[in-house]
Amino acid sequence: MRIERVDEKTVKCFLSNEELEEYDIDYKDFILRSDKAREVVQEIIEQAEEEVGYKPPKFAFDLQIMMLPDQGLILTFSDRDPDVRDSDQFIECLREMKKILQKTRERINAAGGGEDTGEASGKTQAAEPPAPASRPGFAVFVFSGIGRIMEYASMLPSNLAVDSRLYEMNGLYYLYLLKGHASYERYSRACVQAMEFGSLFAAEEAQAMPLKEHGQCLIGEKALKKLRG
Repeated sequence: MRIERVDEKTVKCFLSNEELEEYDIDYKDFILRSDKAREVVQEIIEQAEEEVGYKPPKFAFDLQIMMLPDQGLILTFSDRDPDVRDSDQFIECLREMKKILQKTRERINAAGGGEDTGEASGKTQAAEPPAPASRPGFAVFVFSGIGRIMEYASMLPSNLAVDSRLYEMNGLYYLYLLKGHASYERYSRACVQAMEFGSLFAAEEAQAMPLKEHGQCLIGEKALKKLRG
């Protein structure tokens, strides 16, 4: 496992697919907060204390889970100050996803499977953060049950003009959340709130293709409004 210190109150841990297999655990365990997941989280925290001097909060911390297709998971532990802007948290989450996607593309291209990324001339393109003109308006979140999504929906403003769809696959529930006619600030806040009840599953359309192909669409439009009741 690879642990990185983000700031004074935040650390990230990358778990490869091989390590997940060794622990006999997957992303569902972290979403469902299984005993195995708690044991792994405790081990990560202890290792973070030793390796990067992380000091976990005395009472509780925020755990965010990001799936990396064909690679593993990133777990982010944080104890953020209340004045940190929600949109900044979401942008940081998507920025990390973009870095991983860029590295994956570079490996594929280096093996001769795609367009030149500059590696042939000894150069590697660095992943750039999302530009203001291309702010993300797409995200998919995974939840352990319908009840969690209903709780989330009840927290949102009734006039929030986002688009949403609900899928089910392998016993978990996936909520497509698109910006729709909402302002970017309100959309990003809704995304951050979603991570309090579930986890970010995908931040680009291509990552969600397996869900469209193998999942069952339960609510095709206005899912949050219908679940709010």
